Amino acid sequence: MKTITEKLAGESPIFQRVYLGRYPYSLVNSGNLANYYQLLTNFEFLSAKLNHPEFGVQSLIADYDLLDDAKALNHPEYNPETIKALKLIQGALRLSAHILQRDKTQLASQLWGRMQCFQMPEIQAMLEQAKQSTTTWLRPLTNSLTPPGGPLLRTFSGHSHWVKAVAIAPSGQTALSGSSDDKLKLWNLDTGEEIFTFKGHSGWVNAVAIAPDGQTALSGSWDKTLKLWNLATEEELFTFKGHSDWVNAVAIAPDGQTAISGSWDKTLKLWNLATGEELLTFHGHSSSVNTVAIAPSGKTALSGSDDNTLKLWNLATGEELLTFHGHSDSVNAVAIAPSGKTALSGSRDNTLKLWNLATGSELFTFRGHSDSVEAVAIAPSGKTALSGSRDNTLKLWNLETGEELFTFNGHSGWVNSVAIAPSGKTAISGSEDKTLKLWNLATGSELFTFNGHRDSVNAVAITPSGQTAISGLLDKTLKLWNLATGSELLTFQGHSSSVRAVAIAPSGQTAISGSEDNTLKLWNLATGSELLTFQGHSNWVSAVAIAPSGQTAISGSRDNTLKLWNLETGQELFTFKGHSNWVSAVAIAPSGQTALSGSSDDTLKLWNLATGSELFTFKGHSRPVSAVAIAPDGQTAISSSYDHTLKLWNLATGEELFTFNGHRSSVGAVAITPDGQTAISGSYDHTLKLWNLATGEEIATFSGEESAIMCCAVAPDGVTIVASDFSGRLHFLRWEG
Repeated sequence: MKTITEKLAGESPIFQRVYLGRYPYSLVNSGNLANYYQLLTNFEFLSAKLNHPEFGVQSLIADYDLLDDAKALNHPEYNPETIKALKLIQGALRLSAHILQRDKTQLASQLWGRMQCFQMPEIQAMLEQAKQSTTTWLRPLTNSLTPPGGPLLRTFSGHSHWVKAVAIAPSGQTALSGSSDDKLKLWNLDTGEEIFTFKGHSGWVNAVAIAPDGQTALSGSWDKTLKLWNLATEEELFTFKGHSDWVNAVAIAPDGQTAISGSWDKTLKLWNLATGEELLTFHGHSSSVNTVAIAPSGKTALSGSDDNTLKLWNLATGEELLTFHGHSDSVNAVAIAPSGKTALSGSRDNTLKLWNLATGSELFTFRGHSDSVEAVAIAPSGKTALSGSRDNTLKLWNLETGEELFTFNGHSGWVNSVAIAPSGKTAISGSEDKTLKLWNLATGSELFTFNGHRDSVNAVAITPSGQTAISGLLDKTLKLWNLATGSELLTFQGHSSSVRAVAIAPSGQTAISGSEDNTLKLWNLATGSELLTFQGHSNWVSAVAIAPSGQTAISGSRDNTLKLWNLETGQELFTFKGHSNWVSAVAIAPSGQTALSGSSDDTLKLWNLATGSELFTFKGHSRPVSAVAIAPDGQTAISSSYDHTLKLWNLATGEELFTFNGHRSSVGAVAITPDGQTAISGSYDHTLKLWNLATGEEIATFSGEESAIMCCAVAPDGVTIVASDFSGRLHFLRWEG
């Protein structure tokens, strides 16, 4: 039999690396740890194996598992520091797996976005090799993506709408999710792969539960039914009908023979899972039943309701045993401790409460969330609990002391559901951001935090010098940033509501912002002081642009109009009427004589700034126009839309020149490079894309975290880009190649 060396004789070096990557254990078994270490820190190898048709990202991640092999651990060449670096690379690949499965070209940008903060020679050498090996790509200048080594382990992407419910199988190897896309999905928790999609419900799937034997699962839906599924075959076994309104909650008894459901119809129902028969109906709540849990004994169940109470029920008789009062708003979630003696509830009053199930007395109130608590789970030890909230976070609590142990940040939407694995070491959460995330419950600290706001950024602009950028956001402020370091320089305060638009004057000395408070404000960028307030719009100011002269600015509003302003006096010069819906975007031509607006009426309009007259209406988009940009030569313009496309227009004729397809969701932002040859777009599909304006070709893509890219801007150098997502994360990028 030929040795591996003989098999590889004459093959190219990269083929040899990929082949060895198929059998990394041969390097470990032969004691050649140095080559094994070198292989897994070599970007050329990582890229080749990722792109090889026989392998892919999961195979690549698995190569690093041999770090824990006994022969490697006991080898004299074992290097703990190198091992630490390799584990971090594996962690970065795992965090980016859902992106790399879809787009392998993003390997370099994902590693740079997650790992440049680690000053380990192996990692820095790999990143430098990635920088040299990749041709055209968007390189993060700061660590703007979640780094490995923290609590987040993996993201599961596949649902097309909110993830409403999640449950982990007793084996701890799989998880089941339910979504408002009407589907359920079964996931492999080790690889992140989707195993099955279960279709059958005709409405949102609000609740899921897995039977104790791990072979079947129960779901509850807005279609008023429950369905029992075979998890091995994807087969639908039963449909349970009886509720007269949405089914919000389900729980399966420890013996696996019965299940209980809670509904918007104010009742709970007990079902026989073998026959589909309805056994009992529980009446007592005066409003929707949102959540239910069955005690470990299988004899009682606890429910939470929009009537602000919890109720304990006898499952044999249907009798109400206790009512728990204490929450001041809807009870959205409940969990019963493994001992069966206590229970935890989460409420729309932003708190959690621990209850004594024997007496109905309140033991603790847990405060820390800034919005409604939507989900709770108690660890198998009974000592800690996890909560998920509309504040987009999860929190880990000590049930014995009431202390908050840790906050998990990462979701960009409400956390609707949580489940803790049987081992108690990991947990999974489901969110309004359409993803599930796997967390390490033992990791008690974040290694790094990203630069950015902790709230949605709605607008961004770069100064003419290219050295700084300004952003406006939901928390009513603007911030000035250093583009070289990503550091915050100034905060501008004055608006009484969210900032929706921002533009910088050609001089780079002032900026103007538009807000939901219906006003615009002019700011001094050197001092952060407010110079002028412009009043006149009767609704949100959603767009603003400054003329090349720097003397005037134009604003667009949800009052369907645009207004032209004198920046020296604050005087309103013109009102432009013509759109039949919100004005969402505006840009001024380089000549300063015309302006282009985009609207929620699906059209664009070209205006004469000297007379206020409408010159053209551009039709073609099938949904609202979100952003517009005019090329430096003033001859063409590009628009982005909620119809998932961008369009290039001839401003002299009104003709549509190109449609750019490639985004998988609404496109919310667009900018043109100073040479007029390239456009950059940001989308609700979480990506930033570069486009060739001459050919319509997509040049490069960068995926952020699972959050909509809300705005983007290009610096005068044509290669530095700043973008921000809905979670407030800022991405500073450089177009390489």
